[in-house]
Amino acid sequence: MRPDSPRRETPEERQPANTLWLHGLHAVAAALLNPRRRLRRLLLTADAEATLKERLPEGTFAARKIQPERVEDRTRFHTFLPEDSVHQGAALLAEPLPGVALDDALAASSGPVLLLDQVTDPRNVGAILRSAAAFGAAAVVVQDRHAPPETGALARAASGALEIVPMVREVNLSRAIRHLQDKGAWVLGLVGDGQRTLAEAKPSDRRVGLVLGAEGSGLRRLQRETCDELVRLPIHEAMESLNVAAAAAVALYEIGRS
Repeated sequence: MRPDSPRRETPEERQPANTLWLHGLHAVAAALLNPRRRLRRLLLTADAEATLKERLPEGTFAARKIQPERVEDRTRFHTFLPEDSVHQGAALLAEPLPGVALDDALAASSGPVLLLDQVTDPRNVGAILRSAAAFGAAAVVVQDRHAPPETGALARAASGALEIVPMVREVNLSRAIRHLQDKGAWVLGLVGDGQRTLAEAKPSDRRVGLVLGAEGSGLRRLQRETCDELVRLPIHEAMESLNVAAAAAVALYEIGRS
């Protein structure tokens, strides 16, 4: 090849439209178990394949009609994943999950609902999804234009929770808050200057909606005005605030406490 000739793309780099690479053992295993997830290709090292076979029900690969492709050289993953990806020898080419309507998520679970006001970091959104799955949340609602798309990095941070907790995308977040209220939920906005703590304000007889804002800017005015009440977490005065993902985990734990 002449020095000035363009480099040919590998098959992995020629990624089909409307697909993404999921990576990491937890994310890949969860996607394989999710019938709503449409699968294209599965690349595994020998160790990763052995681990997945131990974790998954027998016959999962056959049931999902996918044959793992063996990867002998782990550097092959870096032809289609970022260099710093912690892939653990497992990568799955799949289609994004189909959208879920808020009413469908509410019908499927009586758990709390998280609403994210312009939280854009995929690692934070992934970590919030992970906590949402751990504490039985019904859904994580995001504003479509101000939230990260479904990516391998988000799925990796969610550690499989992206396949468990619906991520509902809404055009208007305040409208989604009002819809929750119409359905009987009590919607609390998490802020630093709330008069009452979450523990004091949480209801025991209805679903809780919890609105969290982006770090720095917090909840926007319209969301603050639409919530039923603004509440705070009782953190030590030496710290001004928590990371939004950490705040979500603490708040979900508190909501779930009897």
